[in-house]
Amino acid sequence: MKRIESLQNPLVKHILQLREKSRLRKKTGLFVIEGVRELSLALKGGYPVTTVLLQPDIIPPDAAGLLKQMDPGTEIVEIPKTVYRKLACRGTTEGVLAIGRTKETALSGLRFGRDNPLILVAEAPEKPGNIGALLRTADAAGLDAVIIANPRTDLFNPNIIRASLGCVFTVAVATGSTREII
Repeated sequence: MKRIESLQNPLVKHILQLREKSRLRKKTGLFVIEGVRELSLALKGGYPVTTVLLQPDIIPPDAAGLLKQMDPGTEIVEIPKTVYRKLACRGTTEGVLAIGRTKETALSGLRFGRDNPLILVAEAPEKPGNIGALLRTADAAGLDAVIIANPRTDLFNPNIIRASLGCVFTVAVATGSTREII
């Protein structure tokens, strides 16, 4: 297992940029996953994980099972509390951060398992917290998909991931222009 000690490490800087810059997330197809629940749901949703960072002093014992689910090529990195505090958006994420690879969110990629799917459509939501709430609601109601027309923030914004409690990974989501969706 690799260990990073410095806040100046290129991986640390890259994660900070992914967390803050939508343009970089879109360009690289990478995003930050924070928390045991969120990482578990990302894996359940089939999102590839390239790197996992662990803070061993605060990681819960049950998180070890997550590491067993990783592909053999996934880089596992141990970090000290100082680095973890700098990278984490919130203090209660149990010492786990990861870099995931986005999936296609084009409307043409949606597939349904029944003839009359139940779909939630939202027009131009701006606030990540509102998008997260829509995704949680869709998950709780058992909807087949959420379609977001003209989104004002990218789907892999850390605040959407946090507000959705990881449902962004398990609910089928598509984005597009209003013209495409109608």
